[in-house]
Amino acid sequence: MHDIIVIGGGPAGASAALLAAKAGKKTVVLDNDKGVTKRAWFENFYGIEEIGGPELIAIGKKQAEKFGAGFFDETVVKIEPGEDGVTVITEGNQFTAKEVIIATGMLANVAQESGINTQPGTEPRVKTIIDVDAQGKTNVPHVWAAGTVAGESMHGIITAGHGAKVAINVISELDGERYVDHDILKG
Repeated sequence: MHDIIVIGGGPAGASAALLAAKAGKKTVVLDNDKGVTKRAWFENFYGIEEIGGPELIAIGKKQAEKFGAGFFDETVVKIEPGEDGVTVITEGNQFTAKEVIIATGMLANVAQESGINTQPGTEPRVKTIIDVDAQGKTNVPHVWAAGTVAGESMHGIITAGHGAKVAINVISELDGERYVDHDILKG
């Protein structure tokens, strides 16, 4: 069983996976490579002068993999909570974890298929979002949402930050105490 499954590998999902894996959590990302970030150009992402979406995604994936996150090319069709964790069903496999973070960008169809509460979208072209509390929790125990699908702005830097925030909340819940991730310059 995994500690955390992240559904979606864009800025929100990869940020969540990076922090989860860096915290020592057994983390996998299920992504079907159909997100809109791969068509984006960024000149408004702090710390980066300019970068194309495919390069940004590749860097995020590499960072998360560095700490042990696994990435799988999968299309998720349903999420099923159970007594021993949450099962994520894809078109060809099943994965089980203690916690799941949905970071599917503009698409809430997996949430709708899984009985997770949704509401009308808040961004142009985003018809439906997942109903979450301030921590990122959904109405289904052990299922969280981050980024655009959780009602955050579509701007990559905002969804990346929200993915990180939700991951910190999930890690804190798993650990039973507030998790903080700070790196310090050496020397």
